[in-house]
Amino acid sequence: MSDPAPIVNAPPVPPRHIGIIMDGNGRWAAAKGLPRLEGHRRGAERLIEIVDACIDGGIGVLTVFAFSAENWKRPLEEVSGLFKLGEWVLRAHLARLEKRNVRLRVIGDVSALPEFVRTPLEDVVASTRHHTGLTLVVALNYGARQEIVSAAQSLAADVAAGKLLPAAVDWSTIEARLQTAGLPDPDLIIRTSGEFRLSNFLLLQSAYAEIVFASVFWPDFDKAQLQLALAEYAKRERRFGLTGEQIQVPAKA
Repeated sequence: MSDPAPIVNAPPVPPRHIGIIMDGNGRWAAAKGLPRLEGHRRGAERLIEIVDACIDGGIGVLTVFAFSAENWKRPLEEVSGLFKLGEWVLRAHLARLEKRNVRLRVIGDVSALPEFVRTPLEDVVASTRHHTGLTLVVALNYGARQEIVSAAQSLAADVAAGKLLPAAVDWSTIEARLQTAGLPDPDLIIRTSGEFRLSNFLLLQSAYAEIVFASVFWPDFDKAQLQLALAEYAKRERRFGLTGEQIQVPAKA
């Protein structure tokens, strides 16, 4: 009888979908004696760099938390400045998105955004919808709890109308009502600024995501920091309920 083949760990597979909670712009600015909006501007520039790094690294989907449903509570001047900055980023970098075959998608209640940012945003979503490169998902006026409530209301309405049986509701049915429908679940969630929480970001979709907390503020999260997060991700053993032995594979002869 021949000896059994040695067992080795499967080679690490890069994440298909990365979610980033871009936190710490204001604190970065305060530490440098700068206005908070300058921190947001530098954070926007950093996003473009990370988009390029994800494209070069073969990442399929990048979802960034740009403005939460709770951020309306911030000072009016800051909120208004954020939207003006977003409009500038769209116009300044549209050609770059087009050249790099990026498809833009937005999740959240876009209808509540000011017209001067909503219109160019919708235009870019429409103009890039056939692109086949990186899908950049921007979470604007987004909250995972609000998303779940909306999905539940949609399902309840169909049940009440006799279009759907309660027993037919399963995870795939719920997933199809989420705003990320059609996208793979995030494999990796990164949060910057040293905070250790998800803050209402992709709560259902992140059920099996690996989470990496970076100590640096978002404007300092460069390509090197992304590589550190990816290296940490590669160390994780993703079992999805299996044992470590079950996910190991025989070595090739």
